[in-house]
Amino acid sequence: MSTSSIPVIVGLGPISSEIVAPILGSQFTYIENPTPQDLAIAEGAIVRAAFEFNKSVFESMPNLKVIARTGVGTELVDLDEADVRNIPVVVTPGSNTNAVAEGVFAQILHLSKRLGPLTKLVATGKWNQRTDYPVGDLANQTLGIIGYGRIGAQVAKIATAFDLKVIAFDPFAEIPTSLKADSLSQIFVESDVITLHVPLTPETTGMIGKSELDSIKTGTILINCSRGALIDLDAALAALNTGKLGGLGLDVFDPEPPKHHPIFDHENVVLTPHVMGLSNQATVATYVMAAEGARDVLTGVKPKAIANLKNNQNNQDRSTK
Repeated sequence: MSTSSIPVIVGLGPISSEIVAPILGSQFTYIENPTPQDLAIAEGAIVRAAFEFNKSVFESMPNLKVIARTGVGTELVDLDEADVRNIPVVVTPGSNTNAVAEGVFAQILHLSKRLGPLTKLVATGKWNQRTDYPVGDLANQTLGIIGYGRIGAQVAKIATAFDLKVIAFDPFAEIPTSLKADSLSQIFVESDVITLHVPLTPETTGMIGKSELDSIKTGTILINCSRGALIDLDAALAALNTGKLGGLGLDVFDPEPPKHHPIFDHENVVLTPHVMGLSNQATVATYVMAAEGARDVLTGVKPKAIANLKNNQNNQDRSTK
């Protein structure tokens, strides 16, 4: 427990003091592994993505003045309780944009180039079966982006290097006219690859189900580095088994960690444990931004991005990832 009169900021996750303490400076005491006594006096919390900040946590921190959340997702933070207590929830948009966009293309390439089954083929001495797994191309194919926030826009930027035609749909974001799809239906019907970059809301939960998968081109690749519950995995498995869906890349699941699903065993599926946004550079960047946000609130400086609407003076958009 800290006995200092200097304001205490705790890490919940935890988050390395080597990264955030220099950002907070000498005017704050940072505690990486807080005790209940530390929580009771803490004025700020820097919180990892997987940490559930529920009402009981709020009750254990009666002096809390700010929550700084790594990343932009706030599903595990009780925003209503934060509003009741007038506590801003600072987020870190843009800190992992490049990392996630690169992860999307890693999964696209893995599936298009059939790296999974071809690796297994070589490893098991089945060289003569190599033509059983046709290798795909990206050039002159159509990439459909659903959700055109920071990450969706970066995916579109990278796509130009592969000579992909890009179409994008987002009812809230500004999309260049040359890329803008008129509807979700256009994305499903025209795309050879589809990537999801939308938040999890009642409207988007299960947004990719049987009817959507029935409408896609045969062999379409689907990537989800956004939120696990966006895709009906039973419907996706059925589409994989018929060949309608040519490949599925998942970095996100519902819940996390996920229970085993039969789709995990399909040779045209690639799975990563929600780490595409956790590259070395992105991890440091998001921790630094979170520390800056906590510091700003506690020193009277307007933070760059706040997630909860009651405290949101900048009308920051929670709709994009």
